[in-house]
Amino acid sequence: MAYMTRMVIDAPSRPLRLTTTQIPEPAGTDVLIKVAACGVCRTDLHVADGEITARYPVVPGHEIVGRVIAIGPDATHLDIGDRVGVPWLGRTCGVCPYCRSEHENLCDQPTFTGATRDGGYASHVLADSRFCLPIPPGYDDAEAAPLLCAGLIGYRSLVMAGQGRAIGLYGFGAAAHIIAQVALWQGRSLYAFTRPGDRQAQDFALKLGCRWAGGSDEPAPEPLDAAIIFAAEGALVPIALKAIRKGGRVVCAGIHMSDIPSFPYADLWGERSILSVANLTREDGLVFLDIAPKVPVRTSVTRFKLEEANEALSAVREGRLEGAAVLIP
Repeated sequence: MAYMTRMVIDAPSRPLRLTTTQIPEPAGTDVLIKVAACGVCRTDLHVADGEITARYPVVPGHEIVGRVIAIGPDATHLDIGDRVGVPWLGRTCGVCPYCRSEHENLCDQPTFTGATRDGGYASHVLADSRFCLPIPPGYDDAEAAPLLCAGLIGYRSLVMAGQGRAIGLYGFGAAAHIIAQVALWQGRSLYAFTRPGDRQAQDFALKLGCRWAGGSDEPAPEPLDAAIIFAAEGALVPIALKAIRKGGRVVCAGIHMSDIPSFPYADLWGERSILSVANLTREDGLVFLDIAPKVPVRTSVTRFKLEEANEALSAVREGRLEGAAVLIP
């Protein structure tokens, strides 16, 4: 009898605990994946803190890279030995109006990896083969992991920001450091807004090619065409609104954000808009993972052992990392 190890969240605001259980057999369209690396995402913090809907106990983690070692009877999309990525969107109903209109990210009955089905803070994971993504060559497993959420959500956010030239990035962590490389490749000018006084993040942004980097309490050097907010702070929305020109967009990229304070209508007037990014589609994944090696996107990662998941989450929460944290089982 073979066993797997997992880091489990039993209930909100409880530390993860290491457990051992029998390795399951895949059924239906599922495949069994031996996890090689799993990124630590800020969304995992929202799951751990009970700020978004999740099923407890749950194994978090939705930036999974691994290899298929067993295939369910209806899984026709993958073969044994394939290297795949498992993202946040774990499964959709396929029949609701959103699924039928190419908006599966808004599905009425979705399943989310690491929240409503067990994720990749484990040695093995079950995933729906139809929602797994091919990992481009040229990336090792740990380097590829952040592409699966920080990269995908960042890319969807950049698309929603429109074709503007001057883009502000509020919060310069895992997602921003990836999508900054894509935006610069597209010929845009970037302005990085970090926690006030965070010189490490500001220097990192400048090193990657941002034109300017400063605190979120500082004014933008020029009117922005769009702003993307990766930080989970609702107070940044009115600040970003003041930084964009007429007709500009503020894109809220997180799955959770603290309440947005009231602001004068005059700050929104001038056909400015506020948009939210909800999840991702499989098409987002295919497009971004095709673009990433062309840029080429390079991820900055700090590796942790699986049993160090609590430490990794704390490092992400406190903004102590340059780039992304990745667990290696």
